[in-house]
Amino acid sequence: MESFLKETASAILRDYKDLHNLVLVLPNRRAGLFFTQHLGQLIDKPTWMPQVKTIEDLFFQLAGKRPADDLTLIFELYRVYQNIHPQPESFDRFYFWGEMILKDFNDLDQFMVDAGKLYHQLSELKELESDLGYLSPAQIELIRQFWRSFERQDRKHQEKFLKFWQLLGPLYQSFQSALELSGLTYSGRIYRQVAEDLEKLERPDKHFVFIGFNAFTRTEEKLVKHFVSSFGARIFWDVDHYYVEDERQEAGLFFRDYRNDRIFGPTFPKELPKFIGGRKHMVKVYATPLKTSQANVVGAILEQLGPEENWEQTVVILPDEGLLFPLLHALPPQVQKVNVTMGYPVKNSPVYAFLESVLELQRYIRLVEGEVFFYHNPLRNLLAAPYLKEQNQVFVEDLFQQMVEQNLIYIPQRVLHEGGPFFRLLFQQVASKDLFSYLSQVIQSLAEGMKDDSLQRSYLYQSFRQLNRLKEVFEGQGALDLDRELFIRLFRQVFQEVKLPFEGEPLEGLQVMGVLESRNLDFKRLIICNMNEGSFPPSGGINSMIPFNLRRAFGLPVQEQNDAIYAYTFYRLLHRAQEVHMLYCTNADQGKAGEKSRYILQMETEMQADIQEQTVFIPVGVNKTKEISIEKTPDTLRALEKFLLGADGKSERAFSPSVLNAYLECRLRFYFQEIAGIKEKEEISEEVDASVFGNIAHYSMEFLYGGFIERKKRDTLEPGDFEDLKKNWVFPAVEKGIRKFYRLDEHADTKLSGQLAIVRDVMQKYLERILDLDEVDAPFTLLTMEKKYQASVALEDGRFVALKGFIDRVDRKGEIIRLIDYKSGNDEKSFSGIESLFDRGAEKRNKAAFQTLFYGLLYQSTNSENTSPLKPALFNFRQIFEENFNPYLQLKIGRAQYEEVQDYSGFSQEYEIGLRETLEELFDPSVPFSQTEIVKKCEYCPYKVICGR
Repeated sequence: MESFLKETASAILRDYKDLHNLVLVLPNRRAGLFFTQHLGQLIDKPTWMPQVKTIEDLFFQLAGKRPADDLTLIFELYRVYQNIHPQPESFDRFYFWGEMILKDFNDLDQFMVDAGKLYHQLSELKELESDLGYLSPAQIELIRQFWRSFERQDRKHQEKFLKFWQLLGPLYQSFQSALELSGLTYSGRIYRQVAEDLEKLERPDKHFVFIGFNAFTRTEEKLVKHFVSSFGARIFWDVDHYYVEDERQEAGLFFRDYRNDRIFGPTFPKELPKFIGGRKHMVKVYATPLKTSQANVVGAILEQLGPEENWEQTVVILPDEGLLFPLLHALPPQVQKVNVTMGYPVKNSPVYAFLESVLELQRYIRLVEGEVFFYHNPLRNLLAAPYLKEQNQVFVEDLFQQMVEQNLIYIPQRVLHEGGPFFRLLFQQVASKDLFSYLSQVIQSLAEGMKDDSLQRSYLYQSFRQLNRLKEVFEGQGALDLDRELFIRLFRQVFQEVKLPFEGEPLEGLQVMGVLESRNLDFKRLIICNMNEGSFPPSGGINSMIPFNLRRAFGLPVQEQNDAIYAYTFYRLLHRAQEVHMLYCTNADQGKAGEKSRYILQMETEMQADIQEQTVFIPVGVNKTKEISIEKTPDTLRALEKFLLGADGKSERAFSPSVLNAYLECRLRFYFQEIAGIKEKEEISEEVDASVFGNIAHYSMEFLYGGFIERKKRDTLEPGDFEDLKKNWVFPAVEKGIRKFYRLDEHADTKLSGQLAIVRDVMQKYLERILDLDEVDAPFTLLTMEKKYQASVALEDGRFVALKGFIDRVDRKGEIIRLIDYKSGNDEKSFSGIESLFDRGAEKRNKAAFQTLFYGLLYQSTNSENTSPLKPALFNFRQIFEENFNPYLQLKIGRAQYEEVQDYSGFSQEYEIGLRETLEELFDPSVPFSQTEIVKKCEYCPYKVICGR
């Protein structure tokens, strides 16, 4: 079956001998290109080709002018708005609704509406009603309905609307005058001027033929009617009996009106074609769970076709441009050529994300004593992009590591400049007036490094082009001040609309296009994606400042007309198609259920089409996640041997209490952490969490008491020492603790942020409270602080396992040696017995008690001659302000009865047996690394994603 354009080309060749004297007008350039191809294939001898143009070209030619770009027009509209509004808004606030007003003005002119009557004041409603003779009673009633509903609104809303509404009429008139003076114009204004001056048109030398039109604007309708009635122009309609004769079918809305028209009616064929009802289509519908999985289904459909397939006869329609790249990646190898007839939004490209981060970088610059610092969030986004890594990958990786290790919230400019020339260009503070040139230099520098990447260079070219256009227009507005925030908002708003046009041979290969690009084109095989209600047809009303009733009353397009246009676009594709594949997504999107398009339902119920529906499943395991159990291989056992003492009494590694706690909580967690070496992801944190707080507290206490010993040359603290410590030495100790944690130089300015400054002040309170508690216990002698202790445990086979631990503080009070551990959490001090500390089946095993008793083992092993009692203690920062705070471990001996642990030696034998049994199991080749049976323990485990828990 021949396509509409080919049939039309045959008719023109049959009816017109001299093609050179023809002008063929089509809806768009793509249809014109295909028409020219068909005409060339049918011509069998040399001849001059007819002119082929779009209706837009015809209007511009008749007017002798072309429209200015939208950006220039919005600036001009804003200038007019400033002159007539007593308190004008800033340009960036005006921009959004300025676009909407421009579109409304364009509609007014395209449909030849009297703006003065539309934007009428409510106080003159009676006068307005008496001057509506040119409107039908139904239209007048619509206007009355609007004003009646308006009067029911509260006074505040009425005044707000009227104030704005009364501005639009004068704005329209002043804008027209300003355009007349400047020589600028917009397309609707051109159309209106041509339509109003049709009687002045001279008869053209050539014969006009209009091909494949559907919905005319009022100006287009007047022009075409004039050419038909006055110049004998001809029209070829691309229609079908199915939707024109059936009043229910919205696709035929415009054609039914045109057939009843005095001028258009005779141009229709006496009998309308019956393509849709005259034959059966092979129709398949695919329901997919995810939007992107539609690309894979399209790839599978195309893969079934043979290598000799004529790909020009297959089209993939994409209502959602976001599916373009997934589709291109899913095409099978036999598709050698692809022609893409749709733009891809630059805002979705990595280049745009990079440029946006460059601008975000400027928003959060901090100046400290004249030095420039950059905020870590936009900086990390820039460093994560490939462009900086391509310039200096080693520097970027090292900088990332430094930022994480030192938790750098702000990074100095001098550090970033060490990366090289591009880093020096990028990381600078830029004045608002220099933003255009700065961004242009960045884009040019990026392009220099991408000479082999044509796609990225295309993104950059479109960005550079739009940026220069924005600069030219902005520089033409002398009275408008440019600040950084305005520039960034303008950049985002303008670049939202920029699209990358794809180049290709339009007459070869698989055709990929948007919905409206398919007008007048016929294909044997249709594959339409996103056949969801809200996508095809699109949802939502017309974006306009003019209320619905008024739009309808004055003949402006409303959603009903939009629906008719999209319905016609869909049904027209079915005219000559033999295969139809439609895909929709069942997944909810932005709170909307995945509902199939009304067009599919209409085909099922109204066309009685035989539709084969297939649900595409993504394999998902519905069974319970399998338990993970890792056997101990020779490699695993060799990794464990690093924890054993060698012949020289040394080991590569040693077990700390935290590592053994991890093993007792979950064997598999130990494996991931210590054998596989999977480390937790480190992040820069602006929040000071319990871990950070605890580390700073440890360092601060070390500096506080270490400084005391250094100054006083003694390690015993008397009650009288504490007043001076609290008054003069807590603050410096905390400052040093912060420096050590963030790995800052000794004399570096800590440049504390507001939050960290608060943490510093809170930390002082905690340290002062610890000094209060210590003052009560004084005198006592400090033995060690933050010292590493080591020990070993013998296994049954004679091998020795290395143990280690850092005890925060060891001191002697009288005859008792206290083993003190500072804790930032809310750890419990009570436990029911040594056996409970090794019970991995317990949901709340006391890890803190296990750790402090482990310190007892380490200390006693290191000081074997010791006979003094070893008393474990926990200083929980969350509890130290309690009135009856007690830092010592408590053994539960009955219901609500506890006994304070006085000496580690009373528990040492049982504890060491439990520890030895744990280590025997750990080194037993037959015991695998298995998951804990208590799923609650996985709640905060960093490896739970791996386990699927």
